[in-house]
Amino acid sequence: MALPFIWMVLTALKTNAEAIRFPPSLWPQEPAWSNFAEAWAAAPFARYFLNSAGVAVMVTLGVVFTALLAGYAFGRMEFPGKRVIFIFYLATMMIPFEVIMIPDFLMINRFGWYDTYLALTIPWMASVFAVFLVTQFFRAMPNEYFEAAQIDGCSHLQFLWRVGRPLALPALATAGLFAFMGSWNALLWPLLVTESEQMRTIEVGLAVFIQEEGSRFNLLMAASTVAMAPVVGIFFLAQRTFIEGIATGLKG
Repeated sequence: MALPFIWMVLTALKTNAEAIRFPPSLWPQEPAWSNFAEAWAAAPFARYFLNSAGVAVMVTLGVVFTALLAGYAFGRMEFPGKRVIFIFYLATMMIPFEVIMIPDFLMINRFGWYDTYLALTIPWMASVFAVFLVTQFFRAMPNEYFEAAQIDGCSHLQFLWRVGRPLALPALATAGLFAFMGSWNALLWPLLVTESEQMRTIEVGLAVFIQEEGSRFNLLMAASTVAMAPVVGIFFLAQRTFIEGIATGLKG
């Protein structure tokens, strides 16, 4: 599983002649660290990174916020039709994105959001999987917590903010990590709703870079390594919380 990533990083340190040599070699003869600077300067990657970072952060905040509210409502509150609504909500996970892609695009275009940050963020600020994960967490929470909060005079909103939110941090962190990774790695939707170079995210910019520098494999691997580094770093930093959140959410 790790071999493709190792190959990518090692190829990023080779010269182009060494990268396309056959039979291929695993280790670079003389590491060419300048490939990263050359790839960075070959396209406006700073702008691409800024766009991806801003979009990913906004989407992550939106997903965490909506998952916290909806997860608590489905997990702890009672209202007419809750079970039916939740089942239909989960059923939307079975609909492929390609089926709703054109209607979503037409809606975005009608709103006048084409080639704007609104098109890149608003449609993804709610996640069915995140809501499901947080719902399972609140369902598994002992009733004694809520009963004690009620005795102290807490409303649903107060209980959610003071008690539920701190306890749900592992599930929320997992939902946020999935949202960040999905937004950072998104290609099809940003490619569909943007056209200007200033609005390109890192994956769209990388796709354009591949078309322009398709014969320079060492620069392609250097750019791919740089694009992948933030997600890998965030995953390793949040690995323990991620595993804890998955285990807690699925256990419910």
